[in-house]
Amino acid sequence: MKYDIRLAVADDHEIFLDGLALMLSRQEHITLVGRAADGRELLDLVHREKPDVVMTDIKMPKMDGIAATRQLVQELPGIRVIALSMFDEEGLIVEMLEAGAKGYLLKNADKQEILEAIEHVYEDHTYYCKSTSAKLAGMIARSKFNPYRQKEAVTFTDREQEIIKLICLQQTAQQIGDRIFLSKRTVEGYRTRILEKMNVRNTAGVVMYALKHNLIREEDLV
Repeated sequence: MKYDIRLAVADDHEIFLDGLALMLSRQEHITLVGRAADGRELLDLVHREKPDVVMTDIKMPKMDGIAATRQLVQELPGIRVIALSMFDEEGLIVEMLEAGAKGYLLKNADKQEILEAIEHVYEDHTYYCKSTSAKLAGMIARSKFNPYRQKEAVTFTDREQEIIKLICLQQTAQQIGDRIFLSKRTVEGYRTRILEKMNVRNTAGVVMYALKHNLIREEDLV
C-alpha cells in the first residue's frame, strides 16, 4: 500500500528527536514536516503544517502532551496522535488515550515498530505498543478509552475464541498447536485471521480487544 504521510514530532529531549528525525529521513513514504520541544510549540506547528500524524512525548514543559492532544483533537478532529512514553508511565498513557490519542509507543521501540505504528494510526486504527504489560492492558480496559464503540460487531468461532485466549496468555503458535492438537501453521493461519478481524497488528492489540469485548478476563492475564 502506498503512503505519503506528513508527520510532526514533539519531545523536549533533543538527542531523541535527532535520532528519530534521522531514521525518518530515510523513509520515502513519511515526511517529517516539523519538530517541537513542548506542547505549545506543537500546537503552533500542527496548525501551520497540517500533518496527518503527530508523535508527542507525554511529559514536556509549558504544556504537556495530554493537554496538547486534548486541544488538538478538539480543534482538528481528523488529527491522529501517537503518545511517546517511558516504561513506567502507565497512568499517563491511559490519560493520553482518553484525551484522544490513537496509540502509544515506548521510547525504546525499534525502527520497525515505530514505522508500523505510524502507518497503522495513519489508516485511522489504534496502535498498542508491543511491550504493553498486563497491568497497562488492564488499566486501559477499565478506562473510558474505547475505540471499538462505533465499529461493527465482529463474531468469532469457538475455535477462534479458544485461540484468542491462548494468544492473550502469551502462548506461541507452537505451544497453542500442541495444546489444542493443531499444526503450528494452522494456528498461524488462525492468528492472522484473528488480527485481521480485530484490525490490530500484534499480541498487545489482541489482548486489548479481548479485554474490551469480554473475551478474556483481566485476572486471567496475571
